[in-house]
Amino acid sequence: MKPKDTFYITTPIYYPSGHWTIGTCYTTVICDGFARYNRMKGKKVFFLTGTDEHGQKIEKKAAEKGVTPMEFITPLVDELKNIWKALDISYDRFIRTTDADHVAVVQKIFKQLYDQGDIYKSEYEGWYCTPCESFWTDSQLKDGKCPDCGREVHKDKEESYFFRLSKYTDKILKLYEDNPEFLQPVSRVNEMVNNFLKPGLSDLCVSRTSVKWGIPVSFDEKHTVYVWIDALSNYLSALGYGTEHDENFRTFWPADVHMTGKEIIRFHAIIWPAILMALGLPLPKRVYGHGWLLIGGDKLSKSKADAIGNELTDPLEIVSRYGSDALRYFLLRDVPFGNDGVYTNEAFLTRINSDLSNDLGNLVSRTSAMINQYFDGVLYAPEQTEKFDFELIEVCEKAPAIVDKAMDELNVSEALAAIFAICGRANKYVDETTPWILAREGKKERLKTVLYNLAESVRFAALLLKPFLTVAPDKILALFGCEGLNDFESLKKFGYLKEGTRVSTCAPVFPRIDIKKELAEVDKMMTERKKAKAAAEKAAAKVSGASGKTSAAAGGKEGDAGSSLITIDDFAKVSLRVASVVACEKVEKSDKLLKLTLSLGNETRTVASGIAKYYSPEEMVGKKVVLVANLKPAMLRGVESQGMILCSEADGKVKIVEPSADMPDGSVIR
Repeated sequence: MKPKDTFYITTPIYYPSGHWTIGTCYTTVICDGFARYNRMKGKKVFFLTGTDEHGQKIEKKAAEKGVTPMEFITPLVDELKNIWKALDISYDRFIRTTDADHVAVVQKIFKQLYDQGDIYKSEYEGWYCTPCESFWTDSQLKDGKCPDCGREVHKDKEESYFFRLSKYTDKILKLYEDNPEFLQPVSRVNEMVNNFLKPGLSDLCVSRTSVKWGIPVSFDEKHTVYVWIDALSNYLSALGYGTEHDENFRTFWPADVHMTGKEIIRFHAIIWPAILMALGLPLPKRVYGHGWLLIGGDKLSKSKADAIGNELTDPLEIVSRYGSDALRYFLLRDVPFGNDGVYTNEAFLTRINSDLSNDLGNLVSRTSAMINQYFDGVLYAPEQTEKFDFELIEVCEKAPAIVDKAMDELNVSEALAAIFAICGRANKYVDETTPWILAREGKKERLKTVLYNLAESVRFAALLLKPFLTVAPDKILALFGCEGLNDFESLKKFGYLKEGTRVSTCAPVFPRIDIKKELAEVDKMMTERKKAKAAAEKAAAKVSGASGKTSAAAGGKEGDAGSSLITIDDFAKVSLRVASVVACEKVEKSDKLLKLTLSLGNETRTVASGIAKYYSPEEMVGKKVVLVANLKPAMLRGVESQGMILCSEADGKVKIVEPSADMPDGSVIR
């Protein structure tokens, strides 16, 4: 049994199929808040996040790019880690399903389930959704499409291993009945019971022969382990389960909270408990299926990020523009408990102004300024008390218990509301006590009390905010002589600050934003960005249309260099980049084409080039080339060519244009 003073929380592991949006950040920021909160309570915490890197979708995307699956996913995984760094995510491990220790544990789990009869070999025929990596029966389809994502499905048939999920139907129903807190919110329970459990569970396909990008079944290597056992097992493998180094497993399992999105709640609330039951392991204490972050009434996904108007969706751009605290706070505050939240630029900026600038920032600024103006930055003990003092003190002293209850119920929004109730009451207290009048009338004893109470209120609010905001609270606490304070015990009683504490002033912690002006600037920026993208695509299309006549590299004939004139504006639309040839092969059934794999530093491209008569594949590997990078992709002999390399031609001879060898890959040619 794990110690009571531990806390294990997990995010789902994210699928690196495209560039990330703020929709990805929501779950992880929430989990980070819980992890930090429990650390401040003195618990030993393990916070897990990571990436789910196998499967047909990634296999296909990599093939389309002409790269290996690992080459495709690595830049996206690195990008995600950079986002977590920008948002101060305090994870204890970032697991990848390609990690060697994870692979070994998955193979061990699969073998154990097979040996004990919970996995068997058969044949599967059904409807398959590639994006969801799910098989469906006729009755499960919704309007002939995937019931989870609404996309097209295709008929698939293959030999597979199956997990006996059907035998766990009654056990999972009993789990819900005996442990009402296991699955939250309650709406998710109703969904699982009515849609899946009451109709009866079917055995689950847990291997594929048609997908090679995955973990091989150790005793039958033509099969790869399917996502259910592969991805879900990360919650065990990250702790060292089934290895000689299982100290973390013995310390932290079972998980206190599996935090996940509502679209994958079935996997965590039905399939995962069944697997754990089969393994004879304790079940997680709680599985929480939160809502979505919506833009325009639809879920914000990687594939839709460019089609949602002029809303900012890139988390790194948002953090760079407004700071990590602003984005963290919005995500935590504006998505209601268990429901969907809505993101717009205006809603985001309004929340910054109303809560962070007007409530918290204003309280900090006016309190520190008055202490410095009236008492040279020195805090004095309270002397003369009135009823307003007790009302403020009561709000402060009750807040920690309210926050603790809300956090226990996984209700971050309510916890933040309780913290900002301190700010609201303290700002009202300023209006009630009118410190400037007290100073003018020489009522210094009363003024000392008022300013002390305000300083303590700031301390309460800042300390309670530390799990949620990672920059401003420490800055505020340092201003009020509490640098490094990280102890909730100090909140048990109002009056922690000592007489003589020096209070500093600084620029506004959260400067107020001119929302109208900022929205106009963002709108202009996003509009110009889309215009530039459209222009690049148009220019690329023109080049593509002419490529058959003007470039031997595209497999065409020599063109007339003087047949048409372009302007400097036309030329500026063409993106020329330095690239290195990292692989090269002949294109089947073509005497002209070579398939080039090009490295641009942070990405890889595939180009079909008509230079096979002039260069061998071996000659091309290692060469530097000039790539027309914004050319519209075209299919040439079954190869998607994602650009065109520049060549010169004279007297029937073709030579590639080679930039200087010391030019880094990805360099722009002007």
